[in-house]
Amino acid sequence: MKSGFIGIVGRPNVGKSTLLNQIMGEKIAITSDKPQTTRNTIRGIYTRGETADREGVQMVFIDTPGIHKGRNKLGAAMTDMAAGTLREVDLILFLIDGPLSAGPGDRYIVEMLRTVDTPKILVVNKTDTMQPENYLQIYNEYEELGLFDDIYGTSAKNGTNVPELVERIEDFLEEGPMYFPEDMITDYPERFLVSEVIREKLLLYLQEEVPHGVAVEIESFREEPKLTRISAVIYCEKKSHKGIIIGSGGKKIKGVGKAARLELEALLGTKIYLELFVKVRENWRDSDFDLSNFGYKEKD
Repeated sequence: MKSGFIGIVGRPNVGKSTLLNQIMGEKIAITSDKPQTTRNTIRGIYTRGETADREGVQMVFIDTPGIHKGRNKLGAAMTDMAAGTLREVDLILFLIDGPLSAGPGDRYIVEMLRTVDTPKILVVNKTDTMQPENYLQIYNEYEELGLFDDIYGTSAKNGTNVPELVERIEDFLEEGPMYFPEDMITDYPERFLVSEVIREKLLLYLQEEVPHGVAVEIESFREEPKLTRISAVIYCEKKSHKGIIIGSGGKKIKGVGKAARLELEALLGTKIYLELFVKVRENWRDSDFDLSNFGYKEKD
């Protein structure tokens, strides 16, 4: 069979997690319309068994945090994770959603890509929102760079051209082992997935600035015969944010908890008893100790 690792990189909010979920056919990474939703490298494992006319393949997709010049240690750690992926994979998918001339963000990543010899496919995402002439402008700008082995236009949200992209990725992979069991779709433990689901609901429910100052820590995860009991702490940076998260009469935190519980019951296949607590931890995004504890940075 063929196998290999594929890194998905790009600016924040260009649709990397949406593309991963579309390829996998189910939700692996959380998504929202807010930038910097993904904070860790999320691995989705796509396996297709051998058929009469095709050999088997296992593609391990690594969805990375959006690459940007961070304003705090959390932002820097996220960018370091994404940049490190460029050196560790067999193929890079670089997602964009606009012309190179639109701003410095994509040019910054292009210069990073020039430093690695890894094969690269440019993915022009959100084509469902573009006019044909806009797509052609983007295509021509990037083709002139001579940096990419291929260019694909997709709509990760609608699935347009995603199967064709997956088929093209296979061309870049070589004969190799099956790294993970055939029925495994991600290598992250359930506790991590639970914390990410809770954080996604916070992103959906909260105001613009608060979500970036929020972290979720699973304090307890206890499985019983017909029920899983989960206790989680939501950390925020300011007392005023704590009040926003809880909401008037506790309505907001109850809404977050209900939405998270319903998704977790579908994800884990069991009834969930979910307790959420909110605590203030000032400036945790600039604390090496807290970033390590929350899993955003390796401990020294």
